[in-house]
Amino acid sequence: MESKEETAGAGEASLEGLPSALVATVMTKLDIASICSLASTSSAFRSCGRHILSFLPSFNLLDTAPSGDMLRPLLPPNPYLTTLKLDCSRLDDSAIAFLLKPSLQDLSLHNCADFSGRLLSEIGNRCKDLRSLYLGSVAEKRGRAIHISDLEELLSGCSHLEALILMFDVSLFLRHNFARVWASASEKLSSLEIGYISSVTVTELLSPNLGSHLPSNPVQPSILPSIQKLCLNVDYITDAMIGTISKGLVFLTHLDLQDAPLIEPRVTFDLTNAGLQQINQLGRLKHLSLVRSQEFLITYFRRVNDLGLLLMADKCANMESICLGGFCRVTDTGFKTILHSCTRLYKLKVTHGTHLTDLVFHDISATSLTLTHVSLRRCNLLTNHAVLSLASNKELKILDLRDCRSLGDEALLAIGTLPRLKILLLDGSDITDAGLLHLRASVISSLYALSLRGCKRLTDKCITALFNGCCVLELRELDLSNLPNLSDNGVLLLAKSRIPFFELRMRQCPLVGDTAVMALASMLIDEAKHGSSLRLLDLYNCGGITALAFRWLKKPYFPRLKWLGVTGNVNRDMVDALARSRPFLHVACHGEELGADPYDTSDGLYTHDYDDVDEFEQWLLEADIDSDFEDMGDAENNDEMVA
Repeated sequence: MESKEETAGAGEASLEGLPSALVATVMTKLDIASICSLASTSSAFRSCGRHILSFLPSFNLLDTAPSGDMLRPLLPPNPYLTTLKLDCSRLDDSAIAFLLKPSLQDLSLHNCADFSGRLLSEIGNRCKDLRSLYLGSVAEKRGRAIHISDLEELLSGCSHLEALILMFDVSLFLRHNFARVWASASEKLSSLEIGYISSVTVTELLSPNLGSHLPSNPVQPSILPSIQKLCLNVDYITDAMIGTISKGLVFLTHLDLQDAPLIEPRVTFDLTNAGLQQINQLGRLKHLSLVRSQEFLITYFRRVNDLGLLLMADKCANMESICLGGFCRVTDTGFKTILHSCTRLYKLKVTHGTHLTDLVFHDISATSLTLTHVSLRRCNLLTNHAVLSLASNKELKILDLRDCRSLGDEALLAIGTLPRLKILLLDGSDITDAGLLHLRASVISSLYALSLRGCKRLTDKCITALFNGCCVLELRELDLSNLPNLSDNGVLLLAKSRIPFFELRMRQCPLVGDTAVMALASMLIDEAKHGSSLRLLDLYNCGGITALAFRWLKKPYFPRLKWLGVTGNVNRDMVDALARSRPFLHVACHGEELGADPYDTSDGLYTHDYDDVDEFEQWLLEADIDSDFEDMGDAENNDEMVA
């Protein structure tokens, strides 16, 4: 009988003997993290991985934030690289030289707080063929700045740009030059998203002649004439801005506006019925989102009532998606008009619908609507009867009923008849452990994400009600936060279910402690796969977490973990030590929510594309990057110096 060593050696030899063309073909199907993980297993794979990086067309590393030294060898000269997506949390202007390739067509750089405006100008100078650009948080770190000339070089240099997303505050630019600069933007630009811009600037930008090179011509076309999708966060949504957008952007099909007033707006800086009447004058809109955020002030669209929605509905027959947030004076009459006028509607989202009741959905089964996405967050007058009516839409994939506090087990009975449901959010509802049994028949097998946050009547028995006896499940995201009666025993039952969760949130659970962490760390997913599959674990303000739990949060436990929420002020030293030992782990200790809003379904069904990349962090931290990688980085630098 062969020894284990002989068997292992034979396995390694067989891998080394595989044709390089075959290995390369397989590796080109993997993402960057998986390529590097595989490259760390043998010299043959490492050589092949090194070669692949010089002609790979796509480089996506958003799940890890590498430093410049770690990233440089992974981005050698590559004339075939067209797509680059990175988390730039640990990068600055010094990375520009090896990040920006002339061949790029799709560039997404997130968390660029440590870059200056030079990033924009260099993109315009180096990446002439860009079609799509995402820039997040540029120059948000103190001491960094962006000048209007940087934006001008970006817009004039990228003459083929079709989609532009600037997720930062562009109000920092000089207002009197802003429109002029945008006059040089690509005529092909069809999609524009901006993290923050003032409504006055938007109005000036899109008003005829203001941005024109020839202001004396009285019939100059609007700037950005080809825009079809416009998404803006502004200070105030106003009638003037709505009117300018509707008149200036004649091909618009997707309009998404959100404001967050610092003070209660005056009538001249607010949305009224007259403004709603101007929306969709040409009838091209397919998606409309108007949301008043309460981030800074408890405020609503107080100058809009049912008449405004009646006037808007006359022009919205072809609308497919509508999102309305903060319309506190609109009643059932207005909302019902939307449902009965928009016969093609498949997505409906209403937040803070303070006067929305069950009557809106009373006769929905008599309409021709086929709703697939419904969100009715903070509509406190809704009861079980509304859910019974909505359940007539058997095609529902997303149902968001967060903070509808009157919903109970009868609603779960209706939800249990929806065979295609993927996301179910029931935060703060009045459901019980027994009620969750209604999901067992068919719904639990199709769900991808389930949130039961703040459902105070749930206990450990909710785990048994949901998962006892279930076989293979699609469920990957579970939120059990703010459940006062959930204890370590419930988490033990969850671990025994062997469900390979990607995200588990249990913040504000006073009875959850060290035992729960140990159970999750020791979780057996299947007969051949040990170790937790969790990418995100939120334990903020869980009452029983001590130093013992922190030992289990270190390597090698939770090998795939990327986001961790804990209470920092109680365990400051342990939190700092954990962050040092796992630099690629995002440790949040101030109560902030982890990651982006996981249930923001504005652009369709929220999904993940996860791969097992547990070796990748180890490769970045421990592997000795060999001289060939370093030579490629040096060669690129030398080429730039010669140029």
